[in-house]
Amino acid sequence: MPNKVAFNEAYPVVTGSDGLYERALPIMTPVTQTLAKGPGQYINGVAPKYLKRGKGARVWDVDGNEFLDYNMAIGPLSLGYCYPRVDEAIIAQLKDGITFSMMHELEVVLAELIHDIIPNAEAIRISKTGADVTSAAVRVARAFTGRKKVLCCGYHGWHDWYISVTSRSSGIPQEVRDLTSTFGYNDIDSVKNALDEDTACVILEPFVFEAPRHNFLQELKDLCEANGTLLIFDEMWTGFRIALGGAQEFFGVTPDLACYSKAFANGMPISLLTGRKEVMDLFKEEVFFFTTFGGEALSLAAAVATIQEMKEKNVAAYLAEKGKRIKDGYNMLAAELGIAHYTGCTGYDCRSLVSFDAVAGNPLELKSFVQQEMLRRGVLWSGFHNMSFSHTDEEVNYTLAAYREVLGLLKEAVTRQEVASLLRGAPIEPVFRKVSNFNTKPVTK
Repeated sequence: MPNKVAFNEAYPVVTGSDGLYERALPIMTPVTQTLAKGPGQYINGVAPKYLKRGKGARVWDVDGNEFLDYNMAIGPLSLGYCYPRVDEAIIAQLKDGITFSMMHELEVVLAELIHDIIPNAEAIRISKTGADVTSAAVRVARAFTGRKKVLCCGYHGWHDWYISVTSRSSGIPQEVRDLTSTFGYNDIDSVKNALDEDTACVILEPFVFEAPRHNFLQELKDLCEANGTLLIFDEMWTGFRIALGGAQEFFGVTPDLACYSKAFANGMPISLLTGRKEVMDLFKEEVFFFTTFGGEALSLAAAVATIQEMKEKNVAAYLAEKGKRIKDGYNMLAAELGIAHYTGCTGYDCRSLVSFDAVAGNPLELKSFVQQEMLRRGVLWSGFHNMSFSHTDEEVNYTLAAYREVLGLLKEAVTRQEVASLLRGAPIEPVFRKVSNFNTKPVTK
């Protein structure tokens, strides 16, 4: 029998997943379309590789095993799998059509919603992916300022201007690489040292897990204004989660441009660029940013329904309340067991991260052990708590009960120095997120 969300006696059987993987290997390079969803982020032989369906906060793999999901499709599912109001909106629109020969009325409906919600949304562009809108933001910032250079902090997608500062920069000309450099989060001096008269924009995630200190975001805005540089918030993770209007509402700092995707359409592919009208007006003639699927109506319908639900149900407060219980509960358990010096949960309540310190051993092995044991207990876990509106009190209670048992096992394994030997497969691999050269000054000619 497949495993359930329960204290199962056995680890999940994943032969169906492994069979699909073997079929994919000869013809897909690589097999995953998103690194965070790929097999490298899960312990081999225990974790499923392919999911089949989801409902609420739970998923079922191709072998029929059921899991409580805290990844939530790596972010987009803010309400939950197969959320009725959103699915009904998609189905209703599907009956009328998907993509049309002219503009669709939902483009206006969504734009009006966004204009009312997001502080800097004097003007709005709609696209499909996060990389689309971050790259459009950089292009229009260069056009508006007449400058070339970009300063970035965080992860901003696969396009040349950003990925050139990472270890995966092959195929990008050196001339392009020279135009982008990085700075450290909460390190205002690294920004001061990097800004120059040719810096078109500073783009960053307003937070990932670390909170801004010493009024960092406002100081950053002030620096940019004084230098004639545009400030861009990449709000893929913060938008519609920390507050309906995103980090710019939550922190009271309004950027020149802001980019959104993931949370606001509950899984449908869509993204937004919002910003000052005088900057965004350049898209009318001077700057080209158009795509056939920008007006795809199923995603527009999903976005409208999702945002309306978020407004009416105060979803951001719900995510914070449930997420706080898990974050605080994990830390209380770690303290109670005497292991808080090597594991803890940090971040904002709506999205937190469990981490492990090398003082107790290889952090990836520690994480793999916890993942392995959480999977056995029916929790699809990769260290994150991406909260959704479908996570219930009962599910939070169960998760904390599972943590209590698993952290106790972790303590025993660390004490006996048996973590590596207890792993039932190859440990997880490092997450591709960090750049290889943080805090690099721009190249000067």
